[in-house]
Amino acid sequence: MSKKNPRIGDAHNDLLQELAFRESQPNPFGEHWLGQLHEGGVALTVCPANVALDHLPEGALRAVLTQAGGFHRAVRENRESVLWAGGEGDLEAAESSDRIALILSLEGTEALGYSPALIDPLVTLGVRMVGLSWNRRNPFADGVGEDNDGGLSALGRSLVDRLAARQVAIDLSHVGRRAFDQALEQVPDAHFIVSHAGCRAVYDTPRNLTDGQMEALATAGGVIGVLAHPVGVGIEGDGATLDKVVDHLDHAVRVVGIERVAIGSDFPRQIVRSGALQVPPDVIVPAGMELDAALDGLAGPSEFPNLAEALENRGYGRAEREAILYGNLRRFLDEVLAHHPPSHDR
Repeated sequence: MSKKNPRIGDAHNDLLQELAFRESQPNPFGEHWLGQLHEGGVALTVCPANVALDHLPEGALRAVLTQAGGFHRAVRENRESVLWAGGEGDLEAAESSDRIALILSLEGTEALGYSPALIDPLVTLGVRMVGLSWNRRNPFADGVGEDNDGGLSALGRSLVDRLAARQVAIDLSHVGRRAFDQALEQVPDAHFIVSHAGCRAVYDTPRNLTDGQMEALATAGGVIGVLAHPVGVGIEGDGATLDKVVDHLDHAVRVVGIERVAIGSDFPRQIVRSGALQVPPDVIVPAGMELDAALDGLAGPSEFPNLAEALENRGYGRAEREAILYGNLRRFLDEVLAHHPPSHDR
């Protein structure tokens, strides 16, 4: 990669929603996402399957399976450009073949119904990271949008144990404070990540992490993916710009050290404008913010080089930039995938 186009690892890109929406079209991943991922230097991206409002409750599993099908179709139809990274050695294989590594995750656990055991077939399907909740309450955990935070349920505790035993990363994005603390306490040796959030000290919103939460995550060996979404970085002053992302990165680095900080974009604009995203009423957005809001200079993956340049302008050296933009997430995921058989040759 050139100086202006470094290697990027992204802990959270919701592109599977658009792939499911366009499932009747030829190669939707190649048509609508591959080019801009290449342009932005993306070498690794985590793709969450999640559940929109209209799928609840009975269609949640169907929605997740449809999006997982879109994931595997993207790999199948674009083998020269992407690689399914689900096991040991897959990230190295992607690097050596100059392909983009795609990792399947699950955002929210509504698709499991009331059965923690249902995570097992999803792991077989390739899920390697699971977000316990979205903003709302589900049978396993409360999200950050609940005023009366009940934390983990008994089912949630069972699910956390099962995820730890299966060596699946536990994503604490969107999770309420009590559930966040309880999960870390229950299985301190598990693989923990916050794939997409900001710092509450920089912008005070329930979606962001306190310094104490970041310190607890880092102590557990986890990684914080700083998001590139106006809902988390803030829109005051001169508006939502990529410099605000760097403000959050600066703060996270000061709190937990550079080796625990990564990127989790959560780009909304293209997905909203495609018609794929039906936003539920419990989404947490500031008053007046449009649903397709995006950061000036960082509205999608093709603009990641702008973020690299902003980090350089803020004084980050080359090794530090590489750690934040790719290396830290790559290291964390390699530790997770090392416990699973290789997927890239399937």
